Amino acid sequence: MIKISSYNVNGIRAAHRKGFIDWVEESAPDIICIQELRADETQIPEEVKELGYHQYHHIAEKKGYSGVSILSKEKPLNIFEGVGTEWIDKEGRVLVLEFDAFYVCSVYAPSGTTGDIRQDMKYKFLDDFYKFGESYLKKGNEIVFCGDFNICHEAIDIHNPEKQNNTSGFLPEERKWVTSFLELGYEDVFRNLHQNEGDLYSWWSYRAASKERNKGWRIDYHLATKGLASKAVEAEIEMKWDISDHAPVSVVYDI
Repeated sequence: MIKISSYNVNGIRAAHRKGFIDWVEESAPDIICIQELRADETQIPEEVKELGYHQYHHIAEKKGYSGVSILSKEKPLNIFEGVGTEWIDKEGRVLVLEFDAFYVCSVYAPSGTTGDIRQDMKYKFLDDFYKFGESYLKKGNEIVFCGDFNICHEAIDIHNPEKQNNTSGFLPEERKWVTSFLELGYEDVFRNLHQNEGDLYSWWSYRAASKERNKGWRIDYHLATKGLASKAVEAEIEMKWDISDHAPVSVVYDI
């Protein structure tokens, strides 16, 4: 069994102050995919470095911004940074590790909430990431993309869906992208194991006591090839942890 967790920590230094080590020790994932690291390697707290994982990072050029990491108990065969698009890779959004039986990717898609320019960049990212996902299928590789895609796929994935159709993160074009990515040959692992279960979210605004009222969005995913997805036996959004505005999404695979 292998437990893989995806976690947008909203800054590893802040997460460390709020109990990141406690979460790791209690949840005990074998692989942790982190998004929004918001630090360079010299700024990562020593306690995090000493957790006993092999640690790999794709750091954004802009200080204190974006960045993804993968922490793994097993040493990978290979490490791959980025998707090959310059502006995306400068923002530190994609990191892949290769293991014997599968690949794991930590991915942090742009948010479009700050305006049209970033929304357009989000669409460009999604176009390139689609091709990136397609390339792994063409090679016949088993892979899971773990991360914050900043999109709710279906109405069940967001509170008050009828009021959100014009909101970045739930726009028809964004939702259609998730559908098309799944149709390529990927599975939404968490949803497969929690079909038709509502009120299961992974992100809540810090405003208006959103988490206490569970007014959330499910924007953090494990999107896996069918072979790997079929091995998933348990999936949980670990809501009890208040380390970030996101919750960890953890899946146990029978590998």
